[in-house]
Amino acid sequence: MQDLFRRFYDQYHHDLFQFLFYMVKSREQAEDLVQEVYIKVLQSYDRFEGRSSEKTWLFSIARHVAIDWFRKQKRTAHGHAIDEDTVQHILKDHSPLPEDVAIQNEQIHIMYKCIEKCSVDQKLVLILRYIQSFSIAETAEVLGWTESKVKTTQHRGLKVLKSLMEEIYAKEGIFHG
Repeated sequence: MQDLFRRFYDQYHHDLFQFLFYMVKSREQAEDLVQEVYIKVLQSYDRFEGRSSEKTWLFSIARHVAIDWFRKQKRTAHGHAIDEDTVQHILKDHSPLPEDVAIQNEQIHIMYKCIEKCSVDQKLVLILRYIQSFSIAETAEVLGWTESKVKTTQHRGLKVLKSLMEEIYAKEGIFHG
């Protein structure tokens, strides 16, 4: 059991934590939910039938844990903010100019604020596809959806995200090229 945990931790911990963090916007809560996911995985691994990859199975469990958490909180995923330190941590610094970093940080901050305004389904798809780099097939597997539903939700989510971002850019007079 310890070997199984170590393998899962080594292979998936970073992505799992990141996924849950993007969903709940709280480092402490994401850490708690990651532990809950590992407990569920270890309790149910003997029933894992291998119909999907371990990664998609793990993220499917993580999705259910996050949804359960939202239900317990009796609120939607909307309204959570992401702090600037977190945005900077997420960015991978390849020594860009300070002005470029400031612009990029602002754009990412705006994007995260806008993702929060998407529906939970759109948010799940956008995070899995563009932040976690899951394929359409993997995303469908994690969510228990058809690939067609993932594509449709992705398309609508991107449309909403673009519209919301353009609205903020226009309101704040920010040029985005």
